[in-house]
Amino acid sequence: MRKIAALLFLLSSHVAMQAQSFTNKTNAISLDYTVPVVSTTLPEIIWTTPRSESSVSSEESITLEASVRSDLPLKDVRLVISNGGESREKKIPVKENELVVTIKQSLKFMTGENGIKLVAENINGGKVSSIRNVLVGKDQLADAVDANRKDYALIFATNNYENWDDLVNPVNDGQTIEGILKTKYGFQTEVVLNASLEEITAKLYDYNTKKFNPQDQLFVFFAGHGYYDDVLGEGYVVASNSLMNDKGKNSYLAHSILRQRLENVKCEHIFLTMDVCFGGTFDPVLAKARAGEAMDEATDTQYLVRKLTKRTRKYLTSGSKQYVPDGAPGRHSPFAAKFIQALREVGGGSGRILTLFELNTYFQKLPTEPRSGSFGSDDSASDFVFVAKN
Repeated sequence: MRKIAALLFLLSSHVAMQAQSFTNKTNAISLDYTVPVVSTTLPEIIWTTPRSESSVSSEESITLEASVRSDLPLKDVRLVISNGGESREKKIPVKENELVVTIKQSLKFMTGENGIKLVAENINGGKVSSIRNVLVGKDQLADAVDANRKDYALIFATNNYENWDDLVNPVNDGQTIEGILKTKYGFQTEVVLNASLEEITAKLYDYNTKKFNPQDQLFVFFAGHGYYDDVLGEGYVVASNSLMNDKGKNSYLAHSILRQRLENVKCEHIFLTMDVCFGGTFDPVLAKARAGEAMDEATDTQYLVRKLTKRTRKYLTSGSKQYVPDGAPGRHSPFAAKFIQALREVGGGSGRILTLFELNTYFQKLPTEPRSGSFGSDDSASDFVFVAKN
């Protein structure tokens, strides 16, 4: 809860004696100075669905789930739905001295841009509001996909290590994949070479603070050493400065931390690929892969509209709980070679889209055992798509 000492604002002689608002990314705060001023805390609005500030829906109705929490008893909670200049308001029941209100409402939307606003006020007049925008309608979604969608790639590739044996192919693999994604598929790419743990975590933090459109996709690729600790039961990405004899593994990037960082990135569609040893332990239980969905007879745009309304958290690794080969010097690793082949072969002619289902077929004959699956808040009906430019 955020503590607001309203009396502090009165120390400035030029403060206007009227309602003022202070806004951060999702919440607006209102204080009314025309009434006696008291020190108060503010309620907190926590969204479950819709999760993002802006989202898209192929359905005309969704189930809104949110909660309001307050240190002081709540006085009023309201839900406001707006579309095309019209709005309707619904008062949420609040019991006497209630500190937590859980909201679960089935909402019917109109075609176009719909605004969902929650307003909460406590007994001392501390008021906050929070807004979510949902775009509804097949034509509107198709226009948004064509106009607003962007694909991003963040690629980590490490050949040189301070304490581990150097590798020969990760940098070449990463740069080759980056070039294809940029020129053939129109990705906005960023390559980080031979990164230390501090550089990896700093770059992931940058992406945690980045804003994405609802239809945007983020592809994250790691190539280099990986490690699994049987005692700790955890898999790790080895950074360029990771220590060999680090019992606590504080100089490594734990898979559990990587999962958490990617889950918190404000992009609805994320696909992680790891060409590292023991990459399969990214799944803490080595769960069976959940296969993607093959392309049907829908048009490219129809397929994109359907898939990009589902939240995506998918991963693909070059191996299971095992070492994987780096490959001969000057060539690609076996896994990277198949990945590059898939990117180059698919997307020509009428078939512009490479799906995860199609991508996985390229790895079936590798001597290692690639693994694929989901993490975090993935929707099992989602997909990550590589769309070749016309």
